[in-house]
Amino acid sequence: MLFDRMETGRASISDAVYMEVIAGLHGTTMPTVLAAVCQAMVGAITTFETGDMWTAALTLAGILVAIVRLLEIVAFRRRIAHPPRLGRAEAARWERRYIAGTVVTALVLGVFAARSILLGDAICMVMAIGIGFGFGAGVVARLSLRPVAALLDLVAIAAPAAVVTFMLPDLRHVGLGLLILMYVGASFEMVRLSFNASISQITLKRQFEQLARSDAMTGVFNRSVLAEDLPRMLADGTSGMIAVHALDLDRFKDANDRFGHPVGDALLKQVAGRLKALAAPDDLVVRMGGDEFILVQRVAADTAVMAERIVQSISAPYDVDGQAIELGVSVGVAVAPQDGRTAEALLSRSDRAMYRAKQDGGGYVLARELRMADGLAASDKPAAEGLAA
Repeated sequence: MLFDRMETGRASISDAVYMEVIAGLHGTTMPTVLAAVCQAMVGAITTFETGDMWTAALTLAGILVAIVRLLEIVAFRRRIAHPPRLGRAEAARWERRYIAGTVVTALVLGVFAARSILLGDAICMVMAIGIGFGFGAGVVARLSLRPVAALLDLVAIAAPAAVVTFMLPDLRHVGLGLLILMYVGASFEMVRLSFNASISQITLKRQFEQLARSDAMTGVFNRSVLAEDLPRMLADGTSGMIAVHALDLDRFKDANDRFGHPVGDALLKQVAGRLKALAAPDDLVVRMGGDEFILVQRVAADTAVMAERIVQSISAPYDVDGQAIELGVSVGVAVAPQDGRTAEALLSRSDRAMYRAKQDGGGYVLARELRMADGLAASDKPAAEGLAA
């Protein structure tokens, strides 16, 4: 039941938050460096005092594992510094490598502590077990969102020392073994509590993010999303052509004045619903304010067909509290990269095309048609001046 709850919580994390978690795991090299330095110091002292070559070998193994983990962290940082962006599947592979490194480190430290217990040097044993307790505290702090990995680390670091203490017949070692087991139990309880708190915080974060990106009335995105997501979509070379459809409702003000603001609000909600039904899952539907909307096609296969579908859908009659209401719509369409390569250029040209459509009585106008008309007008101007002369 506990693991089911944890796995469900992990699955509920959005891709963006998951990337933050993986980046956080690789965010610092200090725990890895400190664990290696501490083990090297304690291993050197223990080897000098006891002459035990197993301790020397375990110390060397811990240093080598730390070097491999540091190289893995550096490789991850280089990877996220270059496009394309890290996908969830690739991030999961980096996570598995990181967790494998922590488990191996925990096992080496656990065997290291167990060996120090067998050697019988009290000071060396305290130092070795202290490194294990410190590493366990770091596991609780850093792997709370990966509780299964945290449990594996805690077991790997505690099991060898606990087994050795219970193999020795005196009461002192049995008591030490019990203390180690209680430490593991308390640590895992802290992981569980921290996991639940973190999942609650992540859930709240997602809710606040959604509220900040949504239009309160219609439920579609607000204009802040357009300012943030459209430049990113244009910068992503894998997106291909992107079309921006700028919409302005016709006769909405008349309907709002005649039937009242509640009916006007209901109309806007229905318009937003129709646009969402037309949009693909990766498209953006944005309310700019008032009766203006933007639909961004991420893959613009045939923009004229989409514009025609928008006009037909939005112009169909609406039923609000038994009132049959008809609206019109004017749509301007700009396509990247032909009509612009920046968000500002596309929004400006789609807006200009929309106003031309409104002047023509509704329907849609493509920005490229305006560019062609402007080009023809410019080419005809010298000829007209010549005739006048």
